Amino acid sequence: MKEQILKMLKEKAYRKGEFTLSSGKSSEHYVNCKPVTLNGEGLYLISNLMLDNIKPDVVAVGGLALGADPLVSGVAMACYQQWRPLDALIVRKKAKGHGTQQWIEGPKLPEGSKVTVLEDVVTTGESSIQAVLRLRDAGYVVDRVVSVIDRQEGAINAMNSAEVELISLFKLEELV
Repeated sequence: MKEQILKMLKEKAYRKGEFTLSSGKSSEHYVNCKPVTLNGEGLYLISNLMLDNIKPDVVAVGGLALGADPLVSGVAMACYQQWRPLDALIVRKKAKGHGTQQWIEGPKLPEGSKVTVLEDVVTTGESSIQAVLRLRDAGYVVDRVVSVIDRQEGAINAMNSAEVELISLFKLEELV
């Protein structure tokens, strides 16, 4: 399964050239997981592989919109198929501008519930940490981020500083 996902990522998610990343940095490597995570086969395979890294006491997975949206839904569905209840939470980049003005979409969980953050690509770790902090502010316990790809540009150090374990299914060097 892992080799099949890696092949899909190499073919559909990775490009070499000159790119400006969301951090503003330039890079010759660009990774966009959405062509894989928004494909039925890709999402199925990645979700099941991510599920292997979700601890048994975790009651929900969450992540920052937009990259984590298919991942949290896919992992929640994979859990249901294995008769293991797991909710999905989506953390907004900005509070909802109307209605309840929520930061987090999904079921309201009891305070102290354990949540794992999912991410498609981590570079500096900034967006993952933003999701972690929002979820912690809501009263949840978050101590792990599971990403599809680590670009190996400092995310692991940032996660350690935020007291979060980073687990990546793949590293950029495996795609290049």
